[in-house]
Amino acid sequence: MADPDIRDNRPEGLLQAYEDGQVAGRIVYFTLDATPAALVAVHTVVEPGHEGKGIASALVREFYAMAAHAGVPVVPLCPYAAEWALRHPDEAPEAPAEPVRAAQEQLKANPQLW
Repeated sequence: MADPDIRDNRPEGLLQAYEDGQVAGRIVYFTLDATPAALVAVHTVVEPGHEGKGIASALVREFYAMAAHAGVPVVPLCPYAAEWALRHPDEAPEAPAEPVRAAQEQLKANPQLW
């Protein structure tokens, strides 16, 4: 399978993977309103018919690359992203405790971010 076309829609909090011009998967995320900042992965979805093609993995890999480029950690509140990070520690450095705590609090206070 060719790599999906991955696009960041930061205003909507979506990192989307496209195949044949249609959304095949996405990560719902937000930017942490704290110091230090972080990108917070909340939910990963692969659309029916696109499962098993590595789309979720490609999305999480790109999400970590985006964060590295921005010089901020990833807080993987999404279970899939957290599991992926455990399997790929060379690409997914563990987030410091403070951004994790702040991200959990921000999500609890603003459940619409999910």
